[in-house]
Amino acid sequence: MKIHKEGYVIILIAFLFCGGVATLNHLFLVEYPIIYWPLMASALVFFYLIVQFFRVPHRIAPKGENLVLCPADGKVVVIEEVEETEYFNDKRIQISIFMSPMNVHVQWNPISGINKYVKYHKGKYLVAWHPKSSTENERSTVVTQHANGQEILYRQIAGAVARRIVCYAKEGEEVKQADQFGFIKFGSRVDVFLPLGTEIKVDLEQKTSGKSDVLAILK
Repeated sequence: MKIHKEGYVIILIAFLFCGGVATLNHLFLVEYPIIYWPLMASALVFFYLIVQFFRVPHRIAPKGENLVLCPADGKVVVIEEVEETEYFNDKRIQISIFMSPMNVHVQWNPISGINKYVKYHKGKYLVAWHPKSSTENERSTVVTQHANGQEILYRQIAGAVARRIVCYAKEGEEVKQADQFGFIKFGSRVDVFLPLGTEIKVDLEQKTSGKSDVLAILK
C-alpha cells in the first residue's frame, strides 16, 4: 500500500502532534495509568486514521473498450435520469458515489479519451448527500470524450467536512483510463453523468471500489 502525495504534509503534522502528546503524556502522566494509557492509545489511533485516509491500494483495472470504471470508492446513493445543466444541457443518467472518511479518497479516470472541459467552481459546503450539493457546493467538473465520440461528465464535490478538492485534469489533454485524476480530503462525493442508453452495472446502496469496479458500459 502506498501513501498519496497529498497526505505527506498532513501526516508529518499529525506525527509531530501525536509525538508531542505522547512525550508530554509520558513525562507528566505516567504515574496516572487511568489517564496515561487511554491518552496514549488515542494518539496512536488518531495517527493511524490519518495515515489510512491517504492510502492508495494496489488495484488492477478491468479491460474493455467501452467500459466506464468507478471513479471512486464509496456507496452508490443516486441512479436517476436528470437534466445536466452545466455542460450538456440535456438529459443524462446521473450516478452519485458518496465517500465516507473511511474510504479511499483517490479518484481515477473512468474512461480514456480527451478532456474537453475542466472547470473549478467555488461554492457552499452542504452535506455531500444533499440533492443541491451537486450544483451549489465547491466542485470540479471534468468532461472526457471517448474514442467513440461519446462524452461523460464527472464531478468532484466537497462536503461539510471535505474542504479541499484536488483536480489534476487539464483541458485538452489526453488521459488514460484508471490513471488518477484527483483527490478529495476527508469525505465527499463524486457524480458521473452518462449518455442515455448506457448500460448501468451498479445498484443503489452498492459499495464500489474505484478503478477496479465497472460502473457502466457505453453503447
